[in-house]
Formats: sequence, structure tokens, C-alpha cells
Amino acid sequence: MTPPPGWYRDPSAPHQERWWDGTAWTEHRRAAEPAGYGPAVGQAPGPGPGPGPGPGPGPGPGAGTGGRGKAVAVTVAAAVLVAAIVTGVFVLGEDDGGSPRTRTPPVTESATDPAPVSESPSPSPTSAAPSADDPALVEDQLNGVTFPLPDGWVPPTYVAEDDVMMTTDGTYDCPADGGVCRHGLVLSRTVTANSESSPKALARQDIEDAADDAYDRDLVGNKPFGGVESHHEVASGPVAVAGRAGYYVRWRVRTAEGPGGYVQSTVFPSTVGTESPILVRYVFDAGEDGPPLTDMDRITKGIRPIGDADTGGGVGSGIGPTD
Repeated sequence: MTPPPGWYRDPSAPHQERWWDGTAWTEHRRAAEPAGYGPAVGQAPGPGPGPGPGPGPGPGPGAGTGGRGKAVAVTVAAAVLVAAIVTGVFVLGEDDGGSPRTRTPPVTESATDPAPVSESPSPSPTSAAPSADDPALVEDQLNGVTFPLPDGWVPPTYVAEDDVMMTTDGTYDCPADGGVCRHGLVLSRTVTANSESSPKALARQDIEDAADDAYDRDLVGNKPFGGVESHHEVASGPVAVAGRAGYYVRWRVRTAEGPGGYVQSTVFPSTVGTESPILVRYVFDAGEDGPPLTDMDRITKGIRPIGDADTGGGVGSGIGPTD
């Protein structure tokens, strides 16, 4: 059912009326009639006489005042019926041609309507910086342990090796082949390509590779320190790490350029999975710019299983056999 031509409430602006020509909306609009009057469906917009009166019989010849009142009542009733039809059609929505059969008119907010709820998400809380009683940690999720982050150390950024747990803060120009060097590195990896399981044997097998990787040649074959000239062992022995019996070996390495440094290989059984051995390498530059050697012991003692803050360890506190 299509409403006849007339003025109806504008679906895009309910505060005004719009002319419906019987098939589509026109661009003619006007202010809505005061409350208490039905929509005028018979007066067309624009200059000149418009369409005749709306549906419903008019007063006949010789009709008196009573006939006029009946005619008005019939006309109002017809207008109300048309308005009801239009309202029902609006609810069905508005089609692509702009017909009132296909579009629900917009709902306007009254002064008493609640304010719309914002859809923008509220800002998420920011994580608090670690306190002095809760020092910063870095996680090795693969091996299930955490490392303490001493002062002067930071999580790795722009580091080629993917198993670096932390570095000293800042970089410097390498003394020989150029490039960028750091005064300290700590790496953690799982020992999988070796049938050996003894922490002592694994630590002693790894220490020479640790020295060469740190101070002889880098990943692309350059010699940032001019190569290793000599080395000697300065410490070794059992060590308890994350509640497991491990072993460590520490070398002093001298290089052709620069002050050289210290490397340490520490091996202990993992606390997760198949308990494959975990190898932790320390690389500390020597000299006044290098980190203090006590950081090696501090970091080793602070290694914990993820989620366990009570298991301790440290150099010299071996538990059980390490061979």
C-alpha cells in the first residue's frame, strides 16, 4: 500500500514535514504543523493551486453547520488513518529510491534522554616500574628461567644473536675492524646437539668457543678486537643455579686490540621439560669500562625458575654431583 500525495513527517528530519508525491519524496519541506492537527494531505507545495482536498466526502449542497462538522470529523479521521499508514510504512525502512517504504526515520534525543555511551576504549593501565624490592627481570621462556637485571644492564635491542638475555647499556666503536661493540653480554641457550649431559664436561667444552665468538671473530667473519692472542683460566667449579647442580668455567682473554675481557660458561640442568642442559655464557670487557665481575656471580645467583622466587644458587654453593 502506497500513501497518497501529501505532507508527511520527514524521515530524515522529524521536526519538519516533507512532500510525498505518491511515489517518491520531493525536495519540498516545511515546518511541522502544531500538535492537534492532522497532516494536510491535499495541498501541494509550490505556486499555483495544488491538488484538491484529501480523501473523505466534503459537505454537500445545503448542508448546515452540523454537516460541516461531520465533514471535518471525517476529514480528520481520514488524515489520522493516512498518518498511521505512513508511520507503519516508515517502520519498514526506506528503499534505494528514497521511498518511505524502506527507511526507518532517525530517532532524535529528547532533553531527558541519557547521554550516549562513548564507544572509544578506556585507556589500559600502564605497568608500574619495578621497585627496589622487586628488581627487574628478563625471562628465558624456552628454558623456563628468569634472570635478574642489575644496574647498568638492559634487555637486548638491535642484537644479532637471538639468545641474548641482556646487554650493558650503550655501545662503542670496536677497536679493530670497526662496527659496534658492547661492554657486556649474557646469553642463554639449550644444549641439544651434544650427547654429553655432564654440566662440568659441557662447560669445559664450551669455554673456548665462548672466547672465540666473543673476542676473535664475529658472525660475519670480522675481527672487532684484532683476534684472540691468549687466554687463561681464572676460576671454575660447581655452582647451584635455580636449585640445580651446575658447573662454571671462567677465562681471561687477551686480544690484539683493546683490553680484552672475560668469558664464562655456566651449565646446569633445566627445570622444565626433558631437563636438557642450559648453557649461560657471560662476556665482560676488561678495563675500567667493563662491567664488574661480581655481576657474573650476582646474575648466576639470581637465576630462578619462572614463577619461583625462592630457589637460590650461586658460585660455590654446589648441590650434588656435577660430573
